[in-house]
Amino acid sequence: MSWVNGSPLDLWTATVPLVADPAPSHFGQVGRYVYRYQLLRSDRRPIAFWFPDPFARETAIGTLSAFTIDPQAQPFAWSDAAFVPPHIDQMVVYELNVREFNTDFDGVTRQLDYVKGLGVNVLELMPISNVKEAVEWGYTPLDYFAPDERLGGPLAFKRLVDAAHERDIAVILDSVYAHTHPEFTYNLVYEASGEMNPMLGRFEGEFFQDWAGTDFRKAFTRDYFITLNKYLITEYHVDGFRYDYVPGMYDGPAGQGYADLVYQTYQYSKSITRFQAASGERRIIQCAEHLPDAAGIMAQTHSSCAWQNGLLDRAREMGRGGYVTERLAHQLDPEFLGYPSEHTAAGDTFAVAPFQYFESHDHGRFINQFGTMNLRDLLGERYGNRDRFYKMQPYVIALYTGKGIPMLWHGQEFAENWGVPPGGLGRNLFERPLHWEFFYDEAGKALVRLHRILGTLRRTHRALGSRGYYYYYDDQAHLQRGVLAYRRKAEAEGAGIAEDLLVLLNFSDREAEVWLPFPTAGTWAEMIDGTRSPIEVTQNGQWLPAVVPSNYGSIYKRT
Repeated sequence: MSWVNGSPLDLWTATVPLVADPAPSHFGQVGRYVYRYQLLRSDRRPIAFWFPDPFARETAIGTLSAFTIDPQAQPFAWSDAAFVPPHIDQMVVYELNVREFNTDFDGVTRQLDYVKGLGVNVLELMPISNVKEAVEWGYTPLDYFAPDERLGGPLAFKRLVDAAHERDIAVILDSVYAHTHPEFTYNLVYEASGEMNPMLGRFEGEFFQDWAGTDFRKAFTRDYFITLNKYLITEYHVDGFRYDYVPGMYDGPAGQGYADLVYQTYQYSKSITRFQAASGERRIIQCAEHLPDAAGIMAQTHSSCAWQNGLLDRAREMGRGGYVTERLAHQLDPEFLGYPSEHTAAGDTFAVAPFQYFESHDHGRFINQFGTMNLRDLLGERYGNRDRFYKMQPYVIALYTGKGIPMLWHGQEFAENWGVPPGGLGRNLFERPLHWEFFYDEAGKALVRLHRILGTLRRTHRALGSRGYYYYYDDQAHLQRGVLAYRRKAEAEGAGIAEDLLVLLNFSDREAEVWLPFPTAGTWAEMIDGTRSPIEVTQNGQWLPAVVPSNYGSIYKRT
């Protein structure tokens, strides 16, 4: 290879003629080629024995890069010209691990109608870049520019995104930019050679102590990741990113790391048609995993949303402890807790809201909080007791009816019950494929039905949006009966009519009757099951009783 003389980014290049080999071989023919690099001394002693191309657009297994020679190949025929990602207020997210969900990208594509039926309009895919291990969550990437061959590769990923857009589902990628695999090229080569590393180094909040992460003080690092974001947006039509471990790349709101990357990505999105909403706002989704200060990262950067574990923590405390607390109700109102609802900076203004979830890939299954079985997996982790599926139901109703952006972790809709250890190699190097047979049993049918009903209500009622009006009825009599109650409403907008909803959640094992003031006179009908008699309210603010089924909930709407 030849050094690009004067290159500030230390780039090297080579041209390899694909001439047919006279020996029996496929070399030089049409097809797929795999390759990798060596770094040798002048006497051919190795410095770095094998390493992949960090710019490869295709990969093979492990540390092999790839490219395809096909003179008949045609550009991918995208059919998503009319697609626009959903507004923050309308988002419902489904996080999934491609391998565990349904094997590969085509497997996910086959299940898109199922996912949409849960009310979902955003897919969040766990990392899809190449990794070395056969089973890995993806948080130590070897390559960034190519969807993993084991998941189906570039064409299958494009088919998935196009099919999702056809169903009005956006696709965002879990993006690991703060750290890499120790055999990532820019770690392996410069560690072996002793040369100054143009990309990696100690930066902020290092995740691994044994090797350095990405150093955004270096021009090459900044250039690499903004180039990557632009490439994924244009080549694969992705709609945004969930940035993993932002503390490892955030050096303040005016820094060179995370804040600059999301700002530059937002500015680039202005040139992409599908991000242009009729209202003039930009619909790119940029979600920060900054758990120490999710509200701060949304306020200080061009992040449109953020992961935060508040609802997960409150729900699990209640589930394990068997009690009800108003802290859960307050968690359903992020603005009450100090989260912004809008971001304005550098001439840009856009809506923001945090994700809300009680399950994610980082934590054990929620059903397991209510009890486990003696049956264990190969790691010795107990499976959750799905006979207690009904305990999940009021939490599901809370997730879809509170403020913030609801996120489901794949399989929670039918009480998936794998155990997940808190640490160790078995945590992310052990595959936990979904038990799709659960979809058909009593627990699965009941929970999927509830998710589908609530997904429809969330989609069709503006009052249940991610922001807007929320009022918690802080009543000790409610808490004594295991009930939380709150009001959601939306004013009339354009051709839309005003909406007024009352949500009641019963976490106890007994049917509960609670009194509360119905805001306006009229007929209030229950919307989850529609089997209870309507409540007739004769005057505004009238106190009347409402009955809430055990381990369930009710949503009343003035008709």
